[in-house]
Amino acid sequence: MSYTTKPTGDPSTTDYRVFFEKDGKQISPFHDIPLHASKDSHVFNVVIEIPKDTNAKLEISTKEKFNPIKQDVKNGKLRFVADLPGHKGYPWNYGAFPQTWENPTHKEPDTDAFGDNDPLDVCEIGSEKAAVGQVKQVKVLGTLALIDEGETDWKIITIDVHDPLAQKINTLEDLEREKPGYVKAMHDWFRDYKIPDGKPPNKFAFNGEAKNKDLALKVIEENHKFWQELTSGKIPSKGTKGNGDKYEISLQRLSHL
Repeated sequence: MSYTTKPTGDPSTTDYRVFFEKDGKQISPFHDIPLHASKDSHVFNVVIEIPKDTNAKLEISTKEKFNPIKQDVKNGKLRFVADLPGHKGYPWNYGAFPQTWENPTHKEPDTDAFGDNDPLDVCEIGSEKAAVGQVKQVKVLGTLALIDEGETDWKIITIDVHDPLAQKINTLEDLEREKPGYVKAMHDWFRDYKIPDGKPPNKFAFNGEAKNKDLALKVIEENHKFWQELTSGKIPSKGTKGNGDKYEISLQRLSHL
């Protein structure tokens, strides 16, 4: 399935957006791109927001119509991730699973924290540097359970099914064999990446231990169900998070036109 990206605005300004089209019609990367590329084979679509080795904090805009990718803004300034020792920006392709939603009204038992109101985050560890808005097909290896500023923020670890190492890497154990120390480096990066901004180290559930594919697949399906409940109206698209803050999600998509 082929998707086209349509950038608008100057990338150095807050006006920059990357919109998505399919067959010449505007779509939402959040709602219109299917989660499953092959459900039987556990192959998933991931929308790449941030190419590896880059610093701009790009993300799917959940509040805007058709949910374009935009750069996060903090205190009126475009947000960039600092270079940590040994790394240039994000060390992997970073994106989101479409048709998933970390429900901010649901307290996750494993983390004792409410969802962060975003699609599930994905780290794609393949060798290819992706493009902003590229849709990759990935298989799942495991997950880290990050608690980011008090909210559940799962980091699903994946590899592009077309990567040269994909046939050799199916589990976190395989990843450790092929890339020794990689999972620990990922944990340490997510722990420390906000420290240059003056924030404390991030915390994790499971004492920071990466969990296996079975839990990761369970998390994906649970958050896909939350997305289904959101788009069906069972969970309101505007309301109050479990922590008392307000949230709002745009459901504008091709099937609503």
